[in-house]
Amino acid sequence: MDDAPRPDHSTIGHYADGDALTPPRIDSRREVARSRLFTVEALELTFSNGATRSFERLKSGGHGAVMIVAMPDPDHVLLIREYAAGPEQYVLTLPKGLIDPGEDPVTAANRELMEECGFGAHDIEPLAELSLAPNYMDHRMNVMLARDLYEKRLPGDEPEPLVVERHRLDELPALLAREDFHEARAIAALFMARERLLAGEALHSPDWW
Repeated sequence: MDDAPRPDHSTIGHYADGDALTPPRIDSRREVARSRLFTVEALELTFSNGATRSFERLKSGGHGAVMIVAMPDPDHVLLIREYAAGPEQYVLTLPKGLIDPGEDPVTAANRELMEECGFGAHDIEPLAELSLAPNYMDHRMNVMLARDLYEKRLPGDEPEPLVVERHRLDELPALLAREDFHEARAIAALFMARERLLAGEALHSPDWW
């Protein structure tokens, strides 16, 4: 049996729970590249212990984005199949898109749902705000749960019609085993939606406790 002392994870890095970390000082920032979609910014930072580092990040210039867990009935969720230029393949994911100027996340989610799936929603509930690779970008994604759907389609900006599929929300393990379903934000969104729905069922059950 190993009797060596175990590390105290609450004080790793000499910071105990509740201690406030001092953000590094930004000594300079400059734009190093810009494209139609992205701006690359270089930051020179000095940390509170005197260490200096150079960081590059993708700077967000928009109003955020939404990803929608849309449920046409209590058991199923709508997924879309679209071409993803990153991995150069068709992937299965959730409907999503940028928040336009003047929109709030709920309005943007309903519009994207109409454009990509041909449905609107009477009930849209924010679940969480996710980041993606926060060391390199400040992009935020608002995850929304949409229920009480109705048919309505708006024209979108997709280069080709999206394939809309219905999948059972309780079959997440089967989805995770697929080679075409691997977007981390979509996976996290489905798990959060499932937990939210299970919590709602427990709350309204007479013997939930």
